[in-house]
Amino acid sequence: MTAPIAIRRLNAADQDFARHLDHLLSWESVSDDAVNQRVLDIIQAVRERGDAALVEFTQRFDGLQVAGMAELILPRARLELALSRITAAQREALEKAAERVRLYHERQKQDSWTYTEADGTVLGQQVTPLDRAGLYVPGGKASYPSSVLMNAIPAKVAGVPEVVMVVPTPRGEINEIVLAAACIAGVDRVFTIGGAQAVAALAYGTESVPPVDKIVGPGNIYVATAKRHVFGKVGIDMIAGPSEILVVCDGATDPDWIAMDLFSQAEHDEDAQSILVSPDAAFLDKVAESITRLLPSMERAEIIRTSLEARGALIQVADMAQAIEVANRIAPEHLELSVADPDQYLAQIRHAGAIFMGRYTAEALGDYCAGPNHVLPTSGTARFSSPLGVYDFQKRSSIIHCSAEGASELGKTASVLARGESLSAHARSAEYRIKGEGQ
Repeated sequence: MTAPIAIRRLNAADQDFARHLDHLLSWESVSDDAVNQRVLDIIQAVRERGDAALVEFTQRFDGLQVAGMAELILPRARLELALSRITAAQREALEKAAERVRLYHERQKQDSWTYTEADGTVLGQQVTPLDRAGLYVPGGKASYPSSVLMNAIPAKVAGVPEVVMVVPTPRGEINEIVLAAACIAGVDRVFTIGGAQAVAALAYGTESVPPVDKIVGPGNIYVATAKRHVFGKVGIDMIAGPSEILVVCDGATDPDWIAMDLFSQAEHDEDAQSILVSPDAAFLDKVAESITRLLPSMERAEIIRTSLEARGALIQVADMAQAIEVANRIAPEHLELSVADPDQYLAQIRHAGAIFMGRYTAEALGDYCAGPNHVLPTSGTARFSSPLGVYDFQKRSSIIHCSAEGASELGKTASVLARGESLSAHARSAEYRIKGEGQ
């Protein structure tokens, strides 16, 4: 008989609940000094030696014997070949998912706008895409074609002319479905490099790799550390922590469904976090039983077990109102409202990366093909940040076009404020344009 999983049980009524919850949620996605220094050394080497450093690091870290950078560049024809090599079912699934992601993100596009004041002054905002975006994709045996779609398609919808993808191929392992996804998503250039060196190449450019304006996509601790260091030279999407799911359930969903939803995040890695909140104590017991019974059937059973025992929890609350309070306190990456009428609670949810409404909406659908982006804020950062989207690949410029009359009137106000700050050149610049004073 399978041993029960030692998943912690918390009760919001307990006096020390807040302390236990804080401990459960604590996560510091920071590098130790050794990792940090290695990343800094790699970035410096790429900045100083360009392609030569990329070749050297690829040989050292990916176990590839390559003579030069030309061997690390995949032409568009290679992506098209990958598309022809995958199964018909895989191609159909990729194309359907891509179309849904594209349609959803089309609705996020922002247009430029202006308005004209009575004196003829025009104010507004011009929206333009980034010139070039960089997409980091994990490589080797890891297969994340969905991440390719989720990162590249919003960039293309935004109007980014060039999307550059980097994907390592350790020991020469090329993932055909990842390349096929890149083909479908419209990726323009692919380099088979990875790690901190790939991030540095995208940020600063080399003889072969063009510098980009923003780097998006998931990676390991070296990739995350490198993204942190190059931020400012380029934009980045986020520094992501482990995957998370919070399920709020009224106790009437099939407990096997809920157990599998918790598994769906726990199987990512040992640090992933899966939490269930319910006012029904008997239901929590049923889900615990489902977890124990279903776990042996999972391919990644040991990873799931470790994740649930280290960072998972079943939390009892007094009622649904308190469940929503706890959800907002956690600010999860993924929130499932597995209840009879999720709409009645939606307006009360203040902090969540993505909200999955009702009993039938499994979080896994959002990972692949529902349409909204699966690149989401983690570790409580949903309190102040949002899913990746078209807006991440667009920038906004303010437009100010003063008429003579408008410049004269605004100049009077600017003059007073500028002289109040002792910035006389500012004041005089505005005053020159005041009618009757600028001659």
